[in-house]
Amino acid sequence: MRIGVAGVGRIGTMHAGNLASLDAVDEVVLFDPVPGRAAAVAAQTGAKATAVDDLDALLQAGDGVLIATPTPTHPETIRRALSAGKPALCEKPIASDYAEMSALVDDIEASGVEVLVGFQRRFDPAVAELHRRIRADEVGKLYLVRSTGNDAEPPDFGYLPASGGIFRDLLIHDLDAVPWLVGEPVVEVYASGSVLVDQAFADADDVDNAVVMLKFAGGAHAVLVGGRHDPLGYDHRIEVLGSKDSLAVGVDSRTPLTSLEPDGPKAGPDAYPGFPERFHRAYLNEMAVFVDVVAGRTQNPSPARDSLTSLRLALACDESRRSGVPVKIEQEVVV
Repeated sequence: MRIGVAGVGRIGTMHAGNLASLDAVDEVVLFDPVPGRAAAVAAQTGAKATAVDDLDALLQAGDGVLIATPTPTHPETIRRALSAGKPALCEKPIASDYAEMSALVDDIEASGVEVLVGFQRRFDPAVAELHRRIRADEVGKLYLVRSTGNDAEPPDFGYLPASGGIFRDLLIHDLDAVPWLVGEPVVEVYASGSVLVDQAFADADDVDNAVVMLKFAGGAHAVLVGGRHDPLGYDHRIEVLGSKDSLAVGVDSRTPLTSLEPDGPKAGPDAYPGFPERFHRAYLNEMAVFVDVVAGRTQNPSPARDSLTSLRLALACDESRRSGVPVKIEQEVVV
């Protein structure tokens, strides 16, 4: 099997290395619009990696393509993959706004070609096990979900104006993962945020700490919290409370949290410095699942239409944060 990687910046380079580590992958073909970058990354990736000079050559060479180019290029690159009949995994977001994404999702579904969206938390082994237990009714009736997502350090301030804001950048992963876990439509969203880390966030019309409450059709609630600075390290946890069990993911010896109880866990010196380390297993598994989808061995666990749900919720968070009132989510009917 040959897998193409379009775009070999930081995350594309990581994906290329993970693909090359899989026994099922014989060759990783790299392309990047920056001259010389693909060849340099191929050299550091190892014997399985080769470089090509344009996207058409990449699409011809690969059985599937991973898209890690800049966000504005995602719709066109996906459509070129569809035209070539090549399954794709695209980093989020697959498009910049809701109307563009909606049209793209329609095109993807009409093509019959599989497109996975790179929401890596769906591929994290612990999160996937939590999803399995909820579906198997091992948790019982869901009462509450709590999700925490804190960056260790703020992003580059020059990135903020183009980031889409905290709900579409940081918390979009939770807005995807939590409804996926619960398995019910969200009927109401409330969000609030503050600028506590740096004035640069206010200058970008953004906030650096936010709280979101989701109400689901069955009555359960989820509380999502996210922040741009955690002095102890990168922190992402999900807790689920149900009528039969109470479960958590993201709680281990590297969790940047200190308990004041005598026998409680203490934050160690090796706390997660960022998302690549925290979700290392997720990213490895994401590539393995993508290869299985390309080979027809498994179903797509992160379809493009689900991206519309998370983006719609993020937009509702923005609206609620600005208005100060909850936003009702009308359910769409897919024809």
